[in-house]
Amino acid sequence: MSNNVKVLLVDDNPMVLGMLQGALTPLSIVSVAGDAADALLKAVDDPPDLLVSDYRMPGMDGYQLAQKLKGRPATAGISVILLATKADISERLSHHEPLDDFVEKPFFLKEATKRIKRVIDKIALEKMAKTVPSDGVLRGSLAQMNVIDLMQSLEMGRKSCLLTLTKEKEKCEVYFSEGQVTHAAYGELVGDPAVFKVLLWTGGNFQVDFEGKTTRQTTKLNTQGLLMEGLRLLDESKRDEGEVKPEEEEEDDVLLDS
Repeated sequence: MSNNVKVLLVDDNPMVLGMLQGALTPLSIVSVAGDAADALLKAVDDPPDLLVSDYRMPGMDGYQLAQKLKGRPATAGISVILLATKADISERLSHHEPLDDFVEKPFFLKEATKRIKRVIDKIALEKMAKTVPSDGVLRGSLAQMNVIDLMQSLEMGRKSCLLTLTKEKEKCEVYFSEGQVTHAAYGELVGDPAVFKVLLWTGGNFQVDFEGKTTRQTTKLNTQGLLMEGLRLLDESKRDEGEVKPEEEEEDDVLLDS
């Protein structure tokens, strides 16, 4: 589902640009630019959904580029992620208009890709929501977007809705209010255990009813807490079964500093 999201990637370091392009291409439609001036021309010609830009670049910096794009009607709604040092984020950028996210430099490629993917998924879900049928229900397959990505997207978009997940004869209902899970039911399970049960489904379908509401509050953790605890429980079970080697994901990661 994320492949219809257009990302403009900007960095004056060719190595960083190439590695990020390779990581993001399976997730979106990526165009690249080596400086802000070139990026501005490309964005005017083909407006992107998301700008991922280095902050410190010769000439126009990444924040100035973002401001110029947001000042144009055709790109006013663009999402922005800046690659910046911790000092720049805290001393310069945190006082300006809020951006969608930051990737702190130096960064590991896998972690940066994961953070950018969250915003790509949110944009993809918003695009789908604009094509909702007359009944107000968004339908899709978990092969397009898995449960964790769906929940993160609904949280980032601060959506209030009913998310219904089905897999063969199984069904789970998860209610959101302003992006936070308030109630979940899976058979006899309610609250947090119901969410944990479906987090790792790899098949099935989903429906998002933006009119779905409930007054019940059965979950104890917030959305991020549910996702983190669910992933921890998965890792525990895999390690107990000997399926995962400790830190196997970190072995081939790449540290980048643009």
